[in-house]
Amino acid sequence: MPRTKGNHEARRRDVSEAVWRVLVAHGFGGLTMRAVAAELDATTGLLTHYFPAKRDLVAYALDLLERRSASRPRRAADKGLSAVRAALLDILPLTDEATDSNRIWVSSWDAALADPALRGDYARKYARSRDKLRDLVAAAQQLGELPGGDPARIAAGAQSFVLGLVVQALFDPGAYPPHRQAELLDDYLATLTSTPSSGGDRAVPS
Repeated sequence: MPRTKGNHEARRRDVSEAVWRVLVAHGFGGLTMRAVAAELDATTGLLTHYFPAKRDLVAYALDLLERRSASRPRRAADKGLSAVRAALLDILPLTDEATDSNRIWVSSWDAALADPALRGDYARKYARSRDKLRDLVAAAQQLGELPGGDPARIAAGAQSFVLGLVVQALFDPGAYPPHRQAELLDDYLATLTSTPSSGGDRAVPS
């Protein structure tokens, strides 16, 4: 049968699904040519047409993860504190799909830290996320729903809190079910609304 564009695109979709299934089951630590080939019921030789080297497979998997994460439905919210809350809730592993994505993200950190190019790419991804959160914080401040202070500093703190909560929920889901994660996030947001932030360093009593 002659190779057609339709057949090629269908095969690429099959490869994408196989890569995703390996990531869900084994994380980046288990992402190998052999594992993907087994999912496809194909030979590793076939995969070299798509991924000449292991690094190409990793880069493709990272791109696939980002695209899947970006395509997840997001909570709708008005401007203000509700928009900040919705953006942070969207990060948490509150559904099976979000849990899978977060597990894969966390498993990918080791690969990214070991590769200077990937490490820089990840730093830029998290910086973009902080920038979006900073804008939401600034809008909430303009509405008077958050106290004054450096919105970038507040966004950095919020991102750090929610990523830490992600890790705890992944390691101990029984202690951090979805409703508990939401409660802890609301507790954190309550501290932001009740405590003015100067945006500068506070003196530590001697």
